[in-house]
Amino acid sequence: MYNYKIIVEYDGTNFVGWQQQANGQSIQSVLQEAVFKLLGEKVTIFGAGRTDAGVHAYGQVASFTVKKKIETDVIRDGLNQHLRPHPISVQNAELVDSEFHARFSAIKRCYEYRIINRRPPLTIDINRAWCVYKKINVAKMKKESSSFIGKHDLNAFRSAHCQSKSSVKTIEDIDIKYEGDQIIFNVCAKSFLHSQVRIMVGTLVDIAKGNINKTILDIINSKDREVAGQTAPAHGLYLKKIDY
Repeated sequence: MYNYKIIVEYDGTNFVGWQQQANGQSIQSVLQEAVFKLLGEKVTIFGAGRTDAGVHAYGQVASFTVKKKIETDVIRDGLNQHLRPHPISVQNAELVDSEFHARFSAIKRCYEYRIINRRPPLTIDINRAWCVYKKINVAKMKKESSSFIGKHDLNAFRSAHCQSKSSVKTIEDIDIKYEGDQIIFNVCAKSFLHSQVRIMVGTLVDIAKGNINKTILDIINSKDREVAGQTAPAHGLYLKKIDY
């Protein structure tokens, strides 16, 4: 068996998410169908991040094993041929050792969240960013975001659908950039809870707009989802990079 690693870019707008589901088309199922069309083998493709419905990716990593050894450029170009017209693109393919697993071998996952802070509604960036109409205090957002750094019980920042046994996570890095009307939120950790990044962003925005008077540290210590803010829309979130 030959183990292949691919880097995938996609627009998640019209998908039910990464993971194959009965209620609609997923990124995983479309990729598996493309592999079957290219190689004639039914495979299970494992993704590094199980992105939700509407979430995008610049650098999702996936892996799968097949019986045939194929040149990596044939894997990349062949899959892209069969992925059309879906907004999914294989950026790179490489042959890796049998121990590599896209999900379990990952040591860091980095996400980006895009906010556009302006009064007019979005046109070009619709389904690509969250348009927040009320003025955001970005300096306050930056200051509060630093409280996420380190190891914390983030039970207040996970959805009711989260199946993780532990809500303790370690945030390695957070960065917020502000240019023009765009606010770009970047966060990296080994793993995340279900909807964690979106709840983090939504809570920071609520604090920065003055809708929540508590600090991020207060909310973390509460361990209560009802104390945190809104869940930011899926369409502003991008899986940016996976480190191994």
